[in-house]
Amino acid sequence: MRESFLHFLWRWRRFDAQNLTTTEGKTVEILHPGEWNTDAGPDFFNARLRIADTVWAGNVEIHLQASEWQVHGHSGDPAYDNVVLHVVLEEDQPVVRANGERIPCLELNGRIPAKVLETYQRLEHERAWIPCRQFFKEVPDIIRLNWLDRLLAERLEQKTGVIAAVLDATGNHWEETFYRLLARNFGLKVNVEPFEALARSLPLLTLAKHKNDLKQIEALLFGQAGFLEEPYADTYPLELAREYQFLRHKYQLTPLAKVQWKFLRLRPANFPTVRLAQFAALVHQSAHLFSKILETSNLRELEHLFDVEPGVYWLTHFQCDSPSVKRKKSTGRDFVHLLIINTIAPFLFHYGKSKKQEEFQRRALQLLEELPPEANALLDGWAELGVHTRNAYQTQALIQLKTKYCDDRRCLECAIGNVILK
Repeated sequence: MRESFLHFLWRWRRFDAQNLTTTEGKTVEILHPGEWNTDAGPDFFNARLRIADTVWAGNVEIHLQASEWQVHGHSGDPAYDNVVLHVVLEEDQPVVRANGERIPCLELNGRIPAKVLETYQRLEHERAWIPCRQFFKEVPDIIRLNWLDRLLAERLEQKTGVIAAVLDATGNHWEETFYRLLARNFGLKVNVEPFEALARSLPLLTLAKHKNDLKQIEALLFGQAGFLEEPYADTYPLELAREYQFLRHKYQLTPLAKVQWKFLRLRPANFPTVRLAQFAALVHQSAHLFSKILETSNLRELEHLFDVEPGVYWLTHFQCDSPSVKRKKSTGRDFVHLLIINTIAPFLFHYGKSKKQEEFQRRALQLLEELPPEANALLDGWAELGVHTRNAYQTQALIQLKTKYCDDRRCLECAIGNVILK
């Protein structure tokens, strides 16, 4: 048993609360269990309890064994002086405050319903794809749908945390921040870090000075990425290299090492060189890109804005000096949808929240509702459980559920787990 199980029992009062007494025989009535604290300090703040004839307002600390109070160093911590009740599975020794006064203790041993304990133990030891696999279909649809709504909001909040950090680093410059995070997501999972490093090393303002010249933008991006250091045979990369050397000196640039970029096990259409060429075309065609996004009103406008074709050289090349059959290498709808999910929707959500303009938050959610469902192995797992999705709103919520709750076995913090453990 983990201590978090006792937190769950106390928080939702899932134990026999009849005729409660402290280990010293004083009656206990729970008027309010307190506010669950996930940070440092006592486990529950501002609880209200009647112990004997006195109503107490203060904090509650929870342990499996009372002796853990000493093990965790609470006896010398003034943050625990206001603990009015120590809730434990078993009191193996009394606990006192710094002034020597004994803290009232409530034992839960023998008060946990057998069914709740049995279900908890099954969830703890289950090694299926999700711990509640055998119970999942029994949960009412309304519970699951409401929980998915909350999970999507939580996922967007987590993504906006990254946005807030970059905004702070750029001095609250929205366009520069959007440029950096857009570049990051052009790298997909494999080349996230070098794309992000490239954008940090090459400010949007520098690129904007050359936005009317695609060759110069490509020279800056490919040169700064470290792809123009070799003695190529093709004329075009040699022209880019010469252009970059001039611009590098002009802007005092230091290129990245080419070795950072990954090509292994990528389809040629996803090579970082192709994504760089597409990114260059997007910069070339779209000045003040974030401002344009704020002005769009529907999904189709966004798809059109991000549907770009790289320069002519890249129509017959996936890499420099490596000719291929001529083919279109536009960003493609699936890739644009990924950019909307991972960059644009979180950005609109955060912008609306920070500017107190709820219309942008609603638009972010609406975009996810309009996008088709994502397809990957994780979502295949949900489909096997009979969970079928209609849009990216639902798939994003299910990804959050699996990666942040099921994989970490946070059943006690999950609305679905709460229903199962009733």
